[in-house]
Amino acid sequence: MKKTGSAAPTGETLDDLRLRLAPKVAENAAFDGWSRRALDVTAHQTGVDGDVLALAFDGGAMAMIDAWFASIDGAMRAAFTPEALAEMKIRARITALVEARLTLMAKHREALRRAQAVLAMPQNLVRAAKLGWRTADRLWRAAGDTATDYNHYTKRAILGTVYAATLLVFVNDESDGWADTKAFLARRIDGIMRFEKAKARLAEHAEMRFDPARFLGRLRYRA
Repeated sequence: MKKTGSAAPTGETLDDLRLRLAPKVAENAAFDGWSRRALDVTAHQTGVDGDVLALAFDGGAMAMIDAWFASIDGAMRAAFTPEALAEMKIRARITALVEARLTLMAKHREALRRAQAVLAMPQNLVRAAKLGWRTADRLWRAAGDTATDYNHYTKRAILGTVYAATLLVFVNDESDGWADTKAFLARRIDGIMRFEKAKARLAEHAEMRFDPARFLGRLRYRA
């Protein structure tokens, strides 16, 4: 098999190596699963020592999938300038960011399907939930969200669920340009936006409701 790429650059850390080669590992995982075999093929193709690569992905399939998702996070963020995102409304930002992730994963859909099977294993559910939360957090942060109250958590929980459901549609979507997946995503993001508006209205009404404690406090400490 012909080698492609190059061995690890001088001074490259294991973290750097992991992120750099994660997409190549994903490419091979489509054929060999998220396995040591996928790492060995990647090592042969890139000229990186197999033992070094195994050390970089110590932790097996979950470490490989984690690194692949992290590499997609970085590539997604790099696909947009802050100025480009600033010109979009929040709905458009989230949609564009998710669709960018889908584009990055498109050529590795079989690897994604295999990753979903690994993530669904009972022993991996906690780690899978953490990875889903991380993705949702990075999507919201890239979109400019700065919430630090309970909204921080509800936004990420809801978007994480929507993103996971979208991926399930995506891996089996044979429509032109993933039209079915995009339509599914659009409907779910509409739901998120409606929920956020409803929360805002409830918060506004809560401020307007009569609060006996606050009323008595004002009587006690009135000027």
